Amino acid sequence: MTNTSPAGILIAAAAAALKDRVEEVNKLNVFPVPDGDTGTNMSLTMEAVVGELGNLSDAPGLDAVCKAVTHGSLMGARGNSGVILSQILRGMCDVVGGADHIDTNLLSSALERAVSVSFQAVRKPVEGTMLTVLKDSAREAKKAAKQGASLDAALDRVLVAAFDSVRNTPELLPVLKENGVVDAGGFGLAILAEGLVAAFRGREIDVADVSIGPAPLLGIEPANDWDDDEYLYCTEFLLIGEDIDLASVRDFIAQAGGSELAVGSGDTFKVHVHTDDPGSVLAYMTGIGEVAEVHINNMRQQTAARAEAIRAEGEPDHSGDPAPYGIVSVAAGDGLKAILSSLGVDRIVNGGQTMNPSTAELLEAVASVHAERVLILPNNKNIVMAAQQAAAHADRPVGVVPTRSVPEAFAALFEFDPDAEISENIERMSQAAAGVRTGEVTTAIKDSKGKAGPITAGQVIGIAGGEIEVVGDNVSDVAVELLRVILDQGETVTVLAGEEFSDAELEALEARISEEFSSVEVESHRGEQPLYPVIVSVE
Repeated sequence: MTNTSPAGILIAAAAAALKDRVEEVNKLNVFPVPDGDTGTNMSLTMEAVVGELGNLSDAPGLDAVCKAVTHGSLMGARGNSGVILSQILRGMCDVVGGADHIDTNLLSSALERAVSVSFQAVRKPVEGTMLTVLKDSAREAKKAAKQGASLDAALDRVLVAAFDSVRNTPELLPVLKENGVVDAGGFGLAILAEGLVAAFRGREIDVADVSIGPAPLLGIEPANDWDDDEYLYCTEFLLIGEDIDLASVRDFIAQAGGSELAVGSGDTFKVHVHTDDPGSVLAYMTGIGEVAEVHINNMRQQTAARAEAIRAEGEPDHSGDPAPYGIVSVAAGDGLKAILSSLGVDRIVNGGQTMNPSTAELLEAVASVHAERVLILPNNKNIVMAAQQAAAHADRPVGVVPTRSVPEAFAALFEFDPDAEISENIERMSQAAAGVRTGEVTTAIKDSKGKAGPITAGQVIGIAGGEIEVVGDNVSDVAVELLRVILDQGETVTVLAGEEFSDAELEALEARISEEFSSVEVESHRGEQPLYPVIVSVE
C-alpha cells in the first residue's frame, strides 16, 4: 500500500518513474567492476522506501515521512548505487524532517546536506558519478536561493542542472566516454528527481534526452570488461548491534576489499564491500554484532550475463503470428540455461538464490516473448511472489508454475502441453515439480546452528527443504549424505556441477553415487551455477 500523504505520493511517483526506465539505466552499467544492475538496485531501494511509507497512518507529518524514508532506504539499499542513494535521501530528510513548509531555501539546504552525508559515506568519491550529479544540482539550488527564485523556478533549474551534469559525466570519467554512455547512477538520480517534480507540478514525466555526441544514449557494444585481478564477490548486509565503532568497521572493510561503504546510525548499519573472501568479512562482523539480509553476488558471472544480454539485445522479432505459448524461466549458470533452452524455454532471466530478479525484469522478459500467453518458472521460492506480480501486471495471459529449483523446472517442462489451457498446464507442471526432491551443497559463510547441529564458517553444508540437513568438510561427502536424506523411493538422481566443481570431481561423484545407490539411475550435467558446487535432485 502506498501512503496517500502528499509527500508519500511524490516519493511513489519518483520511484515509479525510475521503475519505468530501469532497464534503460541498467544498460549503461559498463564499469570494470559491476555491482549488480544500477537501475535495478536503485529501484529496489526506492521500492523499500515506498513499502515503508505504506505502513504509516493516512496523514503523517513530514517528520514521520522522513523517518520512514531514512529507515526504508537503509534497510532496502541494494548495491553500491542503492547504498549511496540511501545516504542522499537520509541527508535530505535530516533537513526536511524538521520543516513546517517547503521553499527554495529548504530545497537548497536539503540538497547541501545530502551532498555532505553521501560524500562522507564514500571513502574515495569519484567525479563523473551520481555524486557529481547531486553536487551540481545542489550548487544550482544554492544559486536559486541566493537569487530569491520561487520554488517552482528553483525546481526547474535544479532539474536542468541535473541532466546537464549527467550529459557531462563522460568528460569526467574516461570509461564512460570510451563506451559512448553517461553514468548510470547519475541518470537514475535525475530520473528520480524528474518523477518527483513532475508529480509536484501535476504534469507528465518527460525525462530529458541525455545522449552524448552523435551516438544515441544506448548505442553501446557489450563490454567484456571483467578483470580477474578485481575482487570477485559483491557482499552486502545489515550489521546490528550496540556500541559498534563505525570507523573501525570502515577500516576493516577497506583492508578486506574495494568499493567499500558502511553507513547508518544508532544500532543498525548497512555494509557493502567487494572482496575475494566474504566469509572473513562476515566472520569479523558477527564478532562485533549480528548480521542480517546478507547478499553475496559473483561479479564475474554478472559481467558475463550482462555482456550476453547486451549482445542479444535489439528489438525482439515479433513479425508473423505469435506462438500459442511462451515460457520464461530463471537461472544462473550457463549449463542450467542451456538445458532449460533445450527443453523449450524462450527467455531466461539471470538470477537465483543470491540474486532475485525484480518484478520489472520478469515483466520485461514476458514482453520480449512473441506469444499469446506465457508461463513463468521462477525456480526459487523467493522469486515466486515477484513472478506472480509480473503475471498480474502483464499485457497478456500469464501463469506461474511455482517451481522452487531448476530440477523442478526440468520435470515441469516435460509435462508442458502446448495445446492445453494455462490452468491445465499449471496443474500438470506443478504436480510434476512436486515430485522432485532437490538438495543443494554450498559453504557456510558464518558460524551457525541448523538441523544437523553446530556449523562453523567454511564448512560444507547440504540443504534440503529449507533445512541444513548435512554438515561436513568435503563437497562430495556432503552430496552423498544429502542424497541419503532425500532419496526415499526415487528412481533417478540428477547431479548438476557448479562452476567450481571440476569434471574429474563430477565423474568421481557420479561413480560413487552409482556404487552406493545401485538401484537408481544417475545423470550428471554441467550446470555452472555459482556458489553451489553441487545440486542433486531425485525423482
